[in-house]
Amino acid sequence: MKFEKLLKLLNGEYIFSSSILLVGNISPDNIHKQLTRWTETGKLVQLRRSLYAVAQPYREIEPHPFLIANKIKKVSYISLQSALAHYELIPEYVPVITSVTTGRGEIIDTPLGEFQFKHIKKEFFWGYQEIEILNNIKVFIALPEKALLDLIYLTPYSDKKGFLEELRLQNLDSIDIKILMSLAQKSKIPKLIRIIKKYERIFKTNYQSTV
Repeated sequence: MKFEKLLKLLNGEYIFSSSILLVGNISPDNIHKQLTRWTETGKLVQLRRSLYAVAQPYREIEPHPFLIANKIKKVSYISLQSALAHYELIPEYVPVITSVTTGRGEIIDTPLGEFQFKHIKKEFFWGYQEIEILNNIKVFIALPEKALLDLIYLTPYSDKKGFLEELRLQNLDSIDIKILMSLAQKSKIPKLIRIIKKYERIFKTNYQSTV
């Protein structure tokens, strides 16, 4: 297969699984060798086993890091600090893209960035939405309230005094307190319900002081 045929097959997609090339009477060994050659010549970037990105200058735009994270682990969504930063709820730039997954937790370092995946139980895998992050590019990301809840859930000692202050949360009016409490109650995790009840008072106080 010529590289131009691959680009035509991808039809504007810049991240793909090698499985799309294994349709019909195709030799997996030949496909693997071809992908290796394209990677070695700088036409492709390997993100992880069987997952590739089209390299510059063969792509028109840079793949959004949230999209890359979603592609690396299909059963995942952007959350924690990355989602909070996206919603402008924390001031810091977050260099590592953070997601939650029902799969194995791990950190994956790729030529296009570093991606951290935190494991959560299947019964806690909800509270996310699909949004358009760029033109016609959609990603799965936690609701603002669920991103905060995930962070509290996955951070040791998040019930200790000072945790909320260390986050330096801002734009608290973007957090719907009723949704936050509803999600905490849905979790049926006593620690989360207790913490959110405490934070609820703080959020209300801060919100009232800004209006």
